Amino acid sequence: MTARRIIPCLDVRDGRVVKGVRFEGHVDMGDAAELAARYRDAGADELVFYDITASPEGRTLDYGWVADIARLLDIPFCVAGGIRSVDQAARCLDHGADKVSINSPALERPELIGEMAQRLGSQCVVVGVDSRRAGDDWVVHQYTGDPDASRASGRRTLDWLDEAQTLGAGEIVLNCMDEDGVRRGYDITQLQAARARLTIPLVASGGAGSADHFRQVFEEAKVSGALAASVFHTGTVEIPALKAELAQNGIEVRQ
Repeated sequence: MTARRIIPCLDVRDGRVVKGVRFEGHVDMGDAAELAARYRDAGADELVFYDITASPEGRTLDYGWVADIARLLDIPFCVAGGIRSVDQAARCLDHGADKVSINSPALERPELIGEMAQRLGSQCVVVGVDSRRAGDDWVVHQYTGDPDASRASGRRTLDWLDEAQTLGAGEIVLNCMDEDGVRRGYDITQLQAARARLTIPLVASGGAGSADHFRQVFEEAKVSGALAASVFHTGTVEIPALKAELAQNGIEVRQ
């Protein structure tokens, strides 16, 4: 496997980074551009920006803001938020993004995944999956950026992963909602089940609380990347120290 990726996630609302617990109770964590520059300098492998209110509000993200971020960064970044058409995705790439991530719009119209992959290339198409346990299984949720709009989609998570991959997704970000912001570790069981179904890269999201949680998810779930937010925003985990610890444990990372 290639070097594992460390990916800070920035949930953005009105230009500010916010973070909640299990997608509720969001608090302000700082200016998006300032945090992006901090992570760039710290050695992040890439960044993900989610405009968390775009889909619930029925709009797409601000392309000018994407261009501003592109001028600031010299590492890859992915953007997400209300992207409902190939043209909107293409404009994000034209304004400097390296990848686009779709979540609720893909659930509304799955063929969007294939349309984007055909025109833009699968390597640019990320499907974000917000998943929550339901008994002995997991189900996909949508519109999770707004607690009042969030709801179960009626799809089993593993079935949706299969479909998204078949339609042309180049990468999956699996956000385990039960662990989001709780900092007790990634949902290894769910991620292992997802990894067994996928041949494309899988990125873990939700639950990081320590450097050891990153080691665990790379070793046990064999994910390609680990995404985290609050532990980076608060300085609980510093990226240079994290990469050094992972390397000491035999996990290949970019230095």
